[in-house]
Amino acid sequence: MFAKRQSALAAAAGAPPVRKSFAEMTAPAVRVLKKPPVAVAGAGVLLLGAALLFIAVLGDPRAGTPSARVALSRQAPVAAPAPSGFDAFSMSGYQDLTQSGDPALMGEAVITLPDGATVSGSGAPITAPRVAASPLPVAPVAGLTQPGPDGALPRIATDGRVPAQVYARPFVSNGKPRVSIVVGGLGLNATTTRAAIERLPAEVTLSFVPYAEGLQGWIDLARAQGHEVMIEIPMEPTGYPQTDPGPYTLLQNASADDVTAKMNWLLGRATGYFAVTNYLGDRFATSDVGMSTFMGVLRQRGVAFVDDGSMNRRPGAWARASANRVIDEEQTPAAIVGQLNALEALAKARGGALGSGFSYPVTVEAVARWTAGLDARGLQLAPASAMSQRPGR
Repeated sequence: MFAKRQSALAAAAGAPPVRKSFAEMTAPAVRVLKKPPVAVAGAGVLLLGAALLFIAVLGDPRAGTPSARVALSRQAPVAAPAPSGFDAFSMSGYQDLTQSGDPALMGEAVITLPDGATVSGSGAPITAPRVAASPLPVAPVAGLTQPGPDGALPRIATDGRVPAQVYARPFVSNGKPRVSIVVGGLGLNATTTRAAIERLPAEVTLSFVPYAEGLQGWIDLARAQGHEVMIEIPMEPTGYPQTDPGPYTLLQNASADDVTAKMNWLLGRATGYFAVTNYLGDRFATSDVGMSTFMGVLRQRGVAFVDDGSMNRRPGAWARASANRVIDEEQTPAAIVGQLNALEALAKARGGALGSGFSYPVTVEAVARWTAGLDARGLQLAPASAMSQRPGR
């Protein structure tokens, strides 16, 4: 067999190669491609190849579209800065505080007062009736102001008249124990401020925030209704600057010149007030330099000082008074009426008592209803000025 194979190879070696047609050469591949699975796979490969060829020849199909590359990096979240006292005294924040319907803040109870009226803490609008006006003289009164670096400042007139007396509401005792109420935080919330002015008796003293926009207009409106008014002086509290009463806060470590400069700005905000009161200030009260300067400015300008009860051992100013109770540390009808009743009992025991509160709607409503029956209960409602005394008298 080996010999035959060699012979065949030798015979074929000299023969010319046999040429096959293209059809004969591709016949095996065609037979394979005609099988359905192979045909489908082949079509896919052909389409992919055509796409790659198109991109290779013509380039990126989106090459004509404008594009840009930006390097992005995620920044660490930045904590919001704590609001300052000036921010806290903003309109929106004040409205959130005083118009909240939060049952936890305002209470849901309905309290019946001695005259039969009721007070709700549900955040409902103030419903106490409007009080008839009993106007005070228009401010400023001639001779009681002088130009200052930031506005007109109070002064003692050449004839001896002083703002603490001229701008106070006149009071004549009827012999009954007297009780006074100061409602503060006014001038920022128009609704609450107007309610306090129109619905509280003229004998209730009103206290205004110095940062309020249109402060003089509010004071003029209050005096036109019959209220004597005060301006609140922001003072450094414990926890400052986390608790910040604003840019003109009287600071515990400030010099006498700094205290005087800030007092000039605060006292120059408006005219027509008989006294000032403190806003916070337990830390400032420990400063002998600061308090002496503060009281000295008020004494020289004939202005009284009525504090919220936290500075009752600090003498000075042209005249002095201190609150016996803060009536709304707890902002519920039951708590406020309880404090008012305690104030009433104190007035009967001592002959007089002074309470202070903030202009929460529930406070304004409770005070308006409670004061309406004082005369029948053997008490006389008096302005805060009637509770003040000259030093040494």
